[in-house]
Amino acid sequence: MARVKRGTKRRARRKKYLKRTKGFFLTKSKLYQSAQEAANRAERYAFRDRRAKKRQYRRLWIQRIGAAARQNGLTYSQLLRGLKAAGIALDRKVLADMAVRDADAFAQLASKAKAAVKA
Repeated sequence: MARVKRGTKRRARRKKYLKRTKGFFLTKSKLYQSAQEAANRAERYAFRDRRAKKRQYRRLWIQRIGAAARQNGLTYSQLLRGLKAAGIALDRKVLADMAVRDADAFAQLASKAKAAVKA
């Protein structure tokens, strides 16, 4: 059996790691072992935080909706219950955007929700 030294394959794999860690601090962008560890760690954080970002946005939307609802004399839960009772199906992202950009339209929604809760 012939001996395999993996010349070009090994170099290509190492260059790939070094390219991915370009701009990292000190040896993390220069030495293969450190670069490999840094790249793998960065991938783990990126994977985790893509999911965490969704949770953080949902929390932000709920805070914005709650603040706008309190300005219109409702709590967050009363607003959502009223919107559901009134048959208005808007997700939290749209409601939060309305609360920030179009307060008048949000106030109309809040009044409809308030009327639906009382009925």
